[in-house]
Amino acid sequence: MLDLLKTILSSSLSDPRGGDPLIDIEGQQVPIRIRRSAQARRISLRADAVRREIRITMPVYAPTQTALEFVEAKKQWIAARLESAPAAAPIAPGSTIAFEGEPHRIDWSADAPRRVERHIGNDGAALRVGGPEDMAGARVLRWLKEEARRTMTDDLAEYCAKAGEAPPRLSLGDQRSRWGSCSSRGTISMSWRLIMAPASVRRSVIAHEVAHMRHMDHSPAFYQWFEEIFEGDRKAADRWLKMHGAALQLVGRSRH
Repeated sequence: MLDLLKTILSSSLSDPRGGDPLIDIEGQQVPIRIRRSAQARRISLRADAVRREIRITMPVYAPTQTALEFVEAKKQWIAARLESAPAAAPIAPGSTIAFEGEPHRIDWSADAPRRVERHIGNDGAALRVGGPEDMAGARVLRWLKEEARRTMTDDLAEYCAKAGEAPPRLSLGDQRSRWGSCSSRGTISMSWRLIMAPASVRRSVIAHEVAHMRHMDHSPAFYQWFEEIFEGDRKAADRWLKMHGAALQLVGRSRH
């Protein structure tokens, strides 16, 4: 019976092209990314609803077949997790996106200035943009990234002053696995998408990375220092990202 199960799993989970193994989840072929780690003591699984892939971390000595059987046993949970992501939100005229945690309509008008202007009125907040309509989304995206760099540069300088550190180089990217990181080479990397989150959430991530400039771990000393320089509730910020992070990742992206 065990041999038969392994045969079935091998046929349903293998990629005939020789790449990552695949598993059928409700009619869709989902790739399984396997990473072996010397630090891993057991198999851990993550179903990424944005990339629509399964990530396995496992000990170096564990056979691949064990990981595939583990995935097969979790198919129902994986299916629910993959469907948990909200619908992709376009950056286009007529759509609504968040800026610093507040919804903003994208209002396009041919005779409006080409540079995005933020307006707050009785009917809510809006990002107004002109120029060719088919370029409106790209202009709003560029504005969001510019605002992210300006705001996060100020945040970084403020927290470095609190920490008694010289401001490091700030790199903005579009990471999917981390909202921020601090390298040993003295660079703090941030996701520009945090400009869409509430200010307290964005600032929590930046303060977190500044705290890593003194403690490159997650020890009690790190968290004590983090909470000393951050004025807000870091746990509330973490909860917000856990609840809404997938939605931020889908703004301007195709879901599949």
